[in-house]
Order: sequence, then C-alpha cells, then structure tokens
Amino acid sequence: MNPLPSAVFLDRDGTIIRDAHYLSDPSAVFLIDGAAEAIARINAALVPVVVITNQSGIGRGYFSVEQHEAVSRRVGEVLAAKGARIDASYFCPHAPDDRCDCRKPGLLLFRKAAEDHDIDLSKALYVGDRRRDIEPGMLLRGNAVLVPSPETPAADVAFAESQARVLPSLAAVVDSYLCTN
Repeated sequence: MNPLPSAVFLDRDGTIIRDAHYLSDPSAVFLIDGAAEAIARINAALVPVVVITNQSGIGRGYFSVEQHEAVSRRVGEVLAAKGARIDASYFCPHAPDDRCDCRKPGLLLFRKAAEDHDIDLSKALYVGDRRRDIEPGMLLRGNAVLVPSPETPAADVAFAESQARVLPSLAAVVDSYLCTN
C-alpha cells in the first residue's frame, strides 16, 4: 500500500467540473460524474484537497474576480451536497501573455499552498486534465496524473503517458493512490 499523499492538488475545470470555457455563471457549474464522490473519499482519508486553477478569463476581461468567486462558491455548494469539500483554493487571474509565475505550469501557487498548509510538495498528488496541470507535480517531484477530458489535447495525453501517468477518472486516481473505499 502506498503512503497517503501530503495533499491532492486538483485542477477545477475539466477535472472537478465540466469545462465551460471562461465560466462566469454559477448556474453553469456541473460536476463531472464521480468527482464529488472521489473528493469525499480524499476528505475521508484526511488528505487536504487543494484546487489550483488558471482563470485567464479575468485577465482577458471576460469576467471579474467577483464572478470567479461566485462560481467557486457554487462549486463548493454542489460538492457539499454530495458530502465533499475543497480545503483550499488558489487561482491565477492572469492572461497567458502576462507571463506570471502563478499561471500553471508555474509553481508559485503550489508553493504558496505548501506554505499556508504545511504541505510537502514532493509527497503530494497532482491531478488535472491538461499537461500544464501535471507538470508542476513532475517539477516538484510529486506524483502527477492526467485525467483526460473531452478537451484534453492528444499531445497532452501522449506527454503524460511517457512522463507521468494517465488514468480515466478522478475515482481511478483515488483507487490507485489512496486505496480507500
């Protein structure tokens, strides 16, 4: 049996909820099948669940920080209705051209979460539906798992197959790394 990870870092769009592209309307939040149950199992194992998400729609002027926060609250509500919770959430509001350190695959938000919550980044699990979501796990010497969504580019899947791991769902990740029922 593997030791439990120090934390599970999850991408939001395409991993927990359906990717609606620049989501600014809380009524458009829809959980991916099985995601809440998988997160509840992580919660039950007493492993912190931390969301790190790029929200370039803010930097592009498509929606505001307040709209992002409303969507985040809705995500929390729909998870709570199924017995799951996110312990901490961090977001990058910048557009890709801003070249900031907080936009994944940048490491700033992961390091901030580690500092805020006493997380050993090398013992954490990093899960997302894009290469940029799992590269931080590789750079920080943790476990990185790609969970492909319909939006995942084939090149990202090929990268993960050769450099990390690919599993079909968040539930499969929990089965593999947490061994909980």
